[in-house]
Parts: sequence; C-alpha cells; structure tokens
Amino acid sequence: MEQINETIELDQTAGKTAVKKKVEVKNLSKLYLGKKNYFEAVSDVSFDIREGEFLVLLGPGRCGKTVLLNIIAGIEEKSGGSVIYNGQEIKGPNPEFSMVFQKRAILPFKTVMENVELGLKFKGMPKKERRAISQKYIDLVGLQGFENAYPSALSGGMKQRVGIARAYAMNPQLLIMDEPFGALDAQTRYAMQNEILRIWEQEKRTVLFVTNNLEEAVYLGNRIILLSKAPAIVKAEYEVELPRPRNMTGPEFMDLRMRISDNTDLSI
Repeated sequence: MEQINETIELDQTAGKTAVKKKVEVKNLSKLYLGKKNYFEAVSDVSFDIREGEFLVLLGPGRCGKTVLLNIIAGIEEKSGGSVIYNGQEIKGPNPEFSMVFQKRAILPFKTVMENVELGLKFKGMPKKERRAISQKYIDLVGLQGFENAYPSALSGGMKQRVGIARAYAMNPQLLIMDEPFGALDAQTRYAMQNEILRIWEQEKRTVLFVTNNLEEAVYLGNRIILLSKAPAIVKAEYEVELPRPRNMTGPEFMDLRMRISDNTDLSI
C-alpha cells in the first residue's frame, strides 16, 4: 500500500517499524547523443532514500553514479522517470539539497570562513547571522582556528572539510556526497570516514553517499544500493545491520563484503 502524507511516504515492512521515505527515485533513465547513436548512462533506476539514513550508492567508475546524483539534485535533466520530494517531482535545482563534490569546489581566493558562508551569502542572509552559522560548522568539522586561512594553506583533508561545512551550513534536508574522499590518501580517507560518521550522528541529516570503494560502502552505510557497470542499473540492495563503530577485519564485516563482492562489477 502506498500513501503520501505531507511529503513523506510510509513503507510498511513485515516485522519492522515503518520507515519514512525522504526521496523516491522512480525508473530514472538518462540518454546522451553521441556521434553516431545514443549512449545510455542510467537505465530504469528505482530506489528510495529514507529519513535520517546514511545511504550508499556503490558502483564501478564511469557507471553513471555522478549523472544519477546530478539528476536527483535537479542540476541535470533526465530522459525518463521521476524524482519525488515533498510529494512533488523535482524539475530543477532543489535549495533543500546540498552537495559535496568529488572535486573540491572551494574558491582559492576566499578564506575558509568566506567559502563556508558563500551559499548563505547568496541567499541574502545578514553577515552576523551567516557568520554564526558558518562558525558552528567550521567548529563541527574541526577547522576552528583556520577561519582566515586560504585553501593553499590547507591539506587535502582540510579542504574537503571546508566543502562539508559549507554543505551543512545550508541546512540541507538531503546531503549528497559524490565520492568526496576519492582523491585522499588511505590514512586521510579513513580519518575522514570517521569524521563524516561523527558529524552524521550528531546532525541527524539524511545522507546519500556515492563511492566505488567496497570497504568504504560497508563501513559507512546503513543501506547499500549496488549499481552495475554502465548503463547503471540497480543490481541489489543490502541492509547493513552491523553495529558501529565497525571493525573492517571482523568476520561479519568480511562476510558482507564478500557477499557484495560476489555480485559486483567492481574491480576488487
């Protein structure tokens, strides 16, 4: 039974408490016109994003993950299907969604504070108010003391923290993260995984996180949507019920990793 009530759909699952659907992705497809014919990047993709969850989209490189995210965010047109939020189809950029990009989209000529408050400034928020909000999230991501620093003085992990703080400062109902740690070294990546979990648990936001890293998906996600190689289709869905903090070398973690690996198009 499906029923939309004040923008939230209730999903009744046998033996489980009803969960609230934040966003519904229905039969999305995306075609591009090449030199000779059409190229399909996304094919009939459907899934929901639940209120307050950390949902991971896992798929190989160049499978259409970023295209899918851009469509959900409303910054790229779809060829078919729909994205439903608040009971209505998304047909353009959604101000209630924020994105953290794969490439660090921070301005080199602006300070940490100026980068974090940028979206709030564009919204016309008074300086005193936007500075207070930005300071809260600068502190939250561990950059206190670097408010006046420029990106050239920051490490890769610190630059990504700036992007995360800026996204959270916009008070998003959905935080979309497109392989945000892909360019980081292994040690920094692991540290940032723990940081984003700490922030997520503190802020209680709904997160849609994309990665091509299997360990990262199992470590972070409440649920994993496994995508195929291009064109992206949904191959499987995995509920991740491992307790936090998760042990990457524990038997339950390794068992789930193996089950997903056996079904993936990733190069493991």
